Amino acid sequence: MSTGPADTAPTELAAVLGRLPSGLVILTARLPDGRETGLLASWVQQASFSPPMVTVAVNAKRYLHDWLLESPFVGLCLIGENQKQFLKHFGAGFEPDQPAFVGQNVSRGATGVPWLTDALGCLEGQVVNQMATGDHVIYAVELTGALAGPELGSIGPWVHIRKNGLKY
Repeated sequence: MSTGPADTAPTELAAVLGRLPSGLVILTARLPDGRETGLLASWVQQASFSPPMVTVAVNAKRYLHDWLLESPFVGLCLIGENQKQFLKHFGAGFEPDQPAFVGQNVSRGATGVPWLTDALGCLEGQVVNQMATGDHVIYAVELTGALAGPELGSIGPWVHIRKNGLKY
């Protein structure tokens, strides 16, 4: 009988961990010099009611960490279950000087971060804390604004399940 994670075969741990559901979002950010980016994120979770907060995990290798030191404001654009166009556009990521929103319908939140107006909905907030966790950094984001997309009430969010909980 297994008594804990150390006794669990790695394949079992990967299989079970991968079944934890998560939503898909496009995490957006903007620097004071006008550069902006968006990246696909799947580890986002509501963390507080008052004030409203979420956590989002970002791979430690991403340049976004340096950006958030300079400008700690982010957008979180929720992807609907039928919105594959966002996966195709944002899935591979962008270089720091590469325009991320070409061909996308974009508006701006109060802090200037990009909102994908065709997404299921968008949240805006400020990073108020962070914690290094292995190969990712978890950011606590206090939410300050939102935009309901045109399909918010008619389609569900894209729920992501992985086959292997130890890799994307």
